[in-house]
Amino acid sequence: MTENDYLLAWSAYAVAGLGCLLVWCLMTDWMWRWLREPLRLVVAVLLFTPTVVDPGKDFMAPAIAIAAMDLLLKVGDNAWRALADLSSYMLVAFAVYLVLVVIRWPIERAIRRLRQPRAPANNLEPEPTLREILDDGNTWIDQNGDRRLRVDPHL
Repeated sequence: MTENDYLLAWSAYAVAGLGCLLVWCLMTDWMWRWLREPLRLVVAVLLFTPTVVDPGKDFMAPAIAIAAMDLLLKVGDNAWRALADLSSYMLVAFAVYLVLVVIRWPIERAIRRLRQPRAPANNLEPEPTLREILDDGNTWIDQNGDRRLRVDPHL
């Protein structure tokens, strides 16, 4: 295999892997966010983790493919190396993901608190009665600055 064939094979695999990852993202779009994101991370690591094919050469191949071929065909001992690579990449990916979650969580909570409608302050001034509105000849402006044309009766 020449260098160009090697790069062409990895390019084709990268495009196919991105397509599979896109399909997986669309399939998990309906899920709860804290379940969807780790599942997407697992699939990304499974698809894009490389491992050494032959220790004497610098050729790499997808770890999931090497592990599957070695286990199905019962040849070589590359499956253990591929599984070790998969587990180490998975551990690093989840560690980075957890760090990002710990950073993102307080920020999202603060944004959510800012977006919540504020409780109105104690209404020190009572709403005007219908007679007061008719006597003034103006419409009443509420606390939000909106014009109210109708006054609800108070009992």
